[in-house]
Amino acid sequence: MNSTKTETIQEGMSTPGHDQVASDAVLHTPSPMQGEPRALVKRLSIIDRLLTPAILLAMITGVLIGEFVPGVQAAFDTVRLQSVSVPIAIGLIVMMYPILTKVQYESLLRTLPTREMLAQLLLSFILNWIVAPFIMLALAWATLPDLPAYRAGVLMVGVARCIAMVMVWTDLARGNMEYCAILVVVNSTLQIVLYAPYALFFINVVGGQGAGNAIHVSYGDAAISVLIYLGIPLAAGLITRMLFLYLTSRTFLYTYVLPYLGPIAPLGLLYTVIVLFAYQGHHIVHDIGPVFRVMVPLILYFTIMWVGTFALVRWLGRRRGKGWGYDITVVQSFTAASNNFELAIAVAIAVYGVGSQQALAATIGPLVEVPVLLSLTWVALYLGRKLDWDSEGRQEPCEGPSVEGRVEKSDEMKEATVQK
Repeated sequence: MNSTKTETIQEGMSTPGHDQVASDAVLHTPSPMQGEPRALVKRLSIIDRLLTPAILLAMITGVLIGEFVPGVQAAFDTVRLQSVSVPIAIGLIVMMYPILTKVQYESLLRTLPTREMLAQLLLSFILNWIVAPFIMLALAWATLPDLPAYRAGVLMVGVARCIAMVMVWTDLARGNMEYCAILVVVNSTLQIVLYAPYALFFINVVGGQGAGNAIHVSYGDAAISVLIYLGIPLAAGLITRMLFLYLTSRTFLYTYVLPYLGPIAPLGLLYTVIVLFAYQGHHIVHDIGPVFRVMVPLILYFTIMWVGTFALVRWLGRRRGKGWGYDITVVQSFTAASNNFELAIAVAIAVYGVGSQQALAATIGPLVEVPVLLSLTWVALYLGRKLDWDSEGRQEPCEGPSVEGRVEKSDEMKEATVQK
């Protein structure tokens, strides 16, 4: 009888409609190296598979629009809310709203007071506000010693911690969205307070910016940018989730709401990429030499921060037995490697002007960050399957279109197992 039950459950798990997360045996089954990339692609949803070529196409489209459509940059600049570009803000709000609707806010109050969460917050603060800015400073000086204006733009990107795109990368890499949401909220609060003094220190004091080009950043600009880019989608996501949970049920939310909101996020991302590339398409084409030079410190920065954080968090988890699994490692890695390019671009344009070298350098940030971190999501998924993760923490990345969908499937399988 028990043998029959086991065979039935295993057959159910091998069915394409079920998730591998329900079976440790399936998760840890070794596979040949040559089959891993193809298997990894099959585990992703159709939208995730098409996202990489779609982003590349969006980048090319944006550059072509910026180069051959006259007045597109001026048109974007006419629609602004103080230092915030409305076209960019629309894309970011649309991109982040579905992701922030997935966050399980109802469980955050149980997570915040834990020692593990406090340890994650401390580690995130050290990586984001102490280590990362100085690494960007060193790379900017090493690669752009003769280009102070471009160096200032790179530093403006380096001191702006990410509050938007990191949730996209974490979601694609199957990280812990609840932890990511907490880190984003904390970094957003710190950014309102710290961005202005950090920008003044790293650009004027140690960045080598001349007295005539000294930067002046107000707390108001930073606060308004954070409020719009994060506050609006956060409030919308929270209200949507709580409203459906209160009026309907958790099953209704996961079955009839979240699956239809999910595809909106990639569309918002593609729109944002097109707008950003169109915004500086003309400068990218005609200042191609400095553009390529600015890309060097940015590529090195994103790679060093991601790889270093990934290795550090994995080492800490294994050495101290904290149970920091794959999903926590991914959150810390993408949080440390991502930057708030929206704020950096807005401040650079407000301080130096839309056609300045500083603004161009700041705009190169997302042009490099998007393809590099998108590639690193594939690296993360591959490492999540290949490396041996501690049994105390969450395991390898789950497959499927969304975290909620995977949780629901897992719950259904557990109930089916109990009934059998």
